[in-house]
Amino acid sequence: MYPRIRNISFDCHDTYTLAGFWSAVLGYARLPEDVPGDPEAALLPPDGATPNMFFQAVPEDKVTKNRVHICLEPVDRTRDEEVERVLGLGATMVTDRRRTDGTGWAVLADPEGNEFCVVRSAGERVDTTVEDHA
Repeated sequence: MYPRIRNISFDCHDTYTLAGFWSAVLGYARLPEDVPGDPEAALLPPDGATPNMFFQAVPEDKVTKNRVHICLEPVDRTRDEEVERVLGLGATMVTDRRRTDGTGWAVLADPEGNEFCVVRSAGERVDTTVEDHA
């Protein structure tokens, strides 16, 4: 039997604020004991599955590109609608790799600069054979 991913962890300055951003993006629930100023915060997925999201305070700033990042696939909206929603929650555009033919993805950053992608929904990929990205 193989292991499962228990947590995806983020080093950050403000655990409460960053957890709030990701809670709004993913619909994950905050732990009731998480309060502003705590050195740790966690989010639980709505279906009780894993992975959880874990945020820990560190003193240093993020200075380079992530070595691992999350790719989000919209479920009930298009890629472009999801990009606009997440930008409205406080993300910033890093690189827009969306193409005029509807393929591609967008690289965004959360409020502390952690990169993540928004790819096309499953429905948007049905009509094309071009891969988004690995």
